[in-house]
Amino acid sequence: MSSFKKDFTDEDDKNIDNKELHGSEAEGLLKEEGNEFDNPVRPASFDEYIGQTKLKKNLLIFINASKKRSAILGHHDLDHLLFFGPPGLGKTTLASIISHELGVNIKITSGPSIEKAGDIAALLSSAGNGDIIFIDEIHRLPKPAAEMLYPAMEDFKLDIIIGEGATAKSIRISLPRFTLIGATTRAGLIPSPLRDRFGFSSRLEYYEPDDLVRIVIRSASLYGIKIDDKAAFEIARRSRGTPRIANRLLRRLRDYMVHLKKDAVDIAVAKFGIESLGIDELGLDANDKLFLRMIIDKFGGGPVGIETIAQAMNDEKDTLEDVVEPYLVSCGFILRTKKGRIATELAYKHFGLTKEDSLF
Repeated sequence: MSSFKKDFTDEDDKNIDNKELHGSEAEGLLKEEGNEFDNPVRPASFDEYIGQTKLKKNLLIFINASKKRSAILGHHDLDHLLFFGPPGLGKTTLASIISHELGVNIKITSGPSIEKAGDIAALLSSAGNGDIIFIDEIHRLPKPAAEMLYPAMEDFKLDIIIGEGATAKSIRISLPRFTLIGATTRAGLIPSPLRDRFGFSSRLEYYEPDDLVRIVIRSASLYGIKIDDKAAFEIARRSRGTPRIANRLLRRLRDYMVHLKKDAVDIAVAKFGIESLGIDELGLDANDKLFLRMIIDKFGGGPVGIETIAQAMNDEKDTLEDVVEPYLVSCGFILRTKKGRIATELAYKHFGLTKEDSLF
């Protein structure tokens, strides 16, 4: 049982890093978060959400069933949900859409911003009946905070210890029913007792080029950018299967469109801009290519530990594991082994090399 002193109610409510959004207001208030929320292009409903078709169908079934039961229960009883996969695939967007579909509040926070069990207690105790609580990077929750979630998720109770030593006593506080939605890039780092309390978990997959083309065309319309189909496809195929990257690339090409004195993003603008940004035909950027060349040129193709690569690149280990590696693995460019990372033959071919070209 996790314990803490019952002195969190006022101060932690002020300090906890969460936003409370309600139903249709969620989309507007999320815009205040800046680039992370891609202001005008973040879908507000499942009708606008492109891709992840199987997951979307399942969520609609769960939501519609919960709404029908709420007529009897007086509140929705949607089970806790866990979304995992590489960054930029729409995990936060799905949480926002679910709150919109249910017409309930959503409180948004992240694992790194929660420092102690009291932060979780403050968040849960301030939720209204039926609210959605979204925790991004849930794998980074401190252990006491994660343990606080166990009875909360299962029985909607908070276990609190008041006092210290011989005078300490335990009390249990009832919570309003809530739905916890967790998001993570590292599902394997979530403690199994926490992971097992989610009623449904799903991996978000990289997007197919056709879906990314639709996303780019939709985003261009919302940004007020004219774009032709060839340019949209060029962006899609170089976006690493990730909508966030596609939208970011579209915004940069808008700048190149102005620079080239064009009135639309056409294929010429797209190719000029993408080449200027150093993004190759598979969507690899300078950091991706540096990662691969480090393994090939400096470490003989591997195996080499991720900590060693991070030091050589002067980058963070977590960034490489969460942002760089997943796509390179999906492309078949690297292997993750117990001994370290290994560059595959495909990686050598991508640079026009053979294994004999390695320095070792």
